Amino acid sequence: MIPNVSQALAWLEKHPQAVKGIHRGLERETLRVTPDGQLATTAHPENLGSALAHKWITTDFAEALLEFITPVDGDIDHMLTFMRDLHRHTARELGDERMWPLSMPCYISDGQNIELAQYGSSNNGRFKTLYREGLKNRYGALMQTISGVHYNFSLPLEFWQARLGIEDAESGKEAISAGYFRLIRNYYRFGWVIPYLFGASPAICSSFLQGKESALPFEKTACGMNYLPYATSLRLSDLGYTNKSQSNLGITFNDLETYVAGLKRAIKTPSEEYAQMGVEKDGKRLQINTNVLQIENELYAPIRPKRVTGPGESPSDALMRGGIEYIEVRSLDINPFSPIGVDEQQVRFLDLFMIWCVLADAPEMSSDELLCTRKNWNRVILEGRKPGLTLGIGCETAQHPLPQVGKDLFADLRRVAETLDGIAGNKEYQEVCDRLVACFDDAELTYSARILRSMIEKGIGGTGLALAEQYRQMLVSEPLEILTEEALQQEHDASWQRQRDIEASDSEPFDAWLARHA
Repeated sequence: MIPNVSQALAWLEKHPQAVKGIHRGLERETLRVTPDGQLATTAHPENLGSALAHKWITTDFAEALLEFITPVDGDIDHMLTFMRDLHRHTARELGDERMWPLSMPCYISDGQNIELAQYGSSNNGRFKTLYREGLKNRYGALMQTISGVHYNFSLPLEFWQARLGIEDAESGKEAISAGYFRLIRNYYRFGWVIPYLFGASPAICSSFLQGKESALPFEKTACGMNYLPYATSLRLSDLGYTNKSQSNLGITFNDLETYVAGLKRAIKTPSEEYAQMGVEKDGKRLQINTNVLQIENELYAPIRPKRVTGPGESPSDALMRGGIEYIEVRSLDINPFSPIGVDEQQVRFLDLFMIWCVLADAPEMSSDELLCTRKNWNRVILEGRKPGLTLGIGCETAQHPLPQVGKDLFADLRRVAETLDGIAGNKEYQEVCDRLVACFDDAELTYSARILRSMIEKGIGGTGLALAEQYRQMLVSEPLEILTEEALQQEHDASWQRQRDIEASDSEPFDAWLARHA
């Protein structure tokens, strides 16, 4: 089932310097909660800076949904320490509130009004809130409070020069983009390994269903928890961070032009369902427009090709201008065993897996085959730890035992690990391989099995609150290591000044501005 990567691995072993200089970045979401585990109803704390303009601390869907962003970094330890500093600072600024350590939300009362993230009075700020209003009306606010970690990854230019023979990033942008699309296609075929190893949402609080019935065969505990005994990541299931209405868009990952064309088509294609909802009701805007996607970022995908956008530039226009610059991996649950929601082991695994995905052959995929890959993901998401579970090749032409496929993959990853360790002069990547490959012989070692044991014993609320309090005390007591109080204060002040400047420069009425952007 695993493609034969031996020739590509042999090439890597002869050119180890090609993977020296990987760049990474992390984004982590977390809900603010009260000491008793209720969703916080307070506004995003002003003392954390402007959510519109702060470089490192912002909000995602809701006022209560924090998002931390690290700068691009070539050093794993430095990146994780920077992220920890953001958490240390925030923990001290939150007063009695805690950061929820799980992907699935805490207890949310029936019909609770979840306040959308607010970004001030500028046209851009109001647009961001209106986009979230559309998400709430289309998919429900609860789905949008599910939290995750995004991992941004790029290979150095030297890799593409050695592998593809290109001269520079500009002349080689089509070849580099094709290489990243190869990575993405392999991710769709084999990325189920991420929820298998690191999925940590095997259960939900019954309040998440808001009284609705679910088609999933949940087992229930006395304390109001619904779980599937072998599930890994309900966050990635149809309950959570997916969008069925987008499954027929036919967006493929074979080349840049067809990908961008599919994306642009989706933001211009009218939706009958969203047209019935309307754009406005009783003088209040309900969504940006009635198209299948309001904007490009509404496309829910487990992985995205990305390029930093210029002023006023859409993500797809940036890709067409300069090609793919980096990849955003979006399938990581919050790691409940880390106070910052992610750890070094996960980052090192993702390095290995991303390199493998870019080296392995990846035949082009039709939109039908892309849908077929979802079957393996769904098996792993809902019953990944089930004894005897098999995975299908392509559109189910053959079945293979998941543990064997996982161990075959890790045989390749270990060779990548040896190359990376050779550059650094240590065995850190190989040690990660040794620890994780054991999960295929013993599924009880996976994150989902470990957290489910605690949840069955203490409930989701008990587990989440105990960890939230433990991490709060830990983070509050730790000194900053990279950032300083002065640097954080400077960014706080600068972010508010940037927001004021944006608002002062807005002369166009919002309705007229929106008409140009909707």
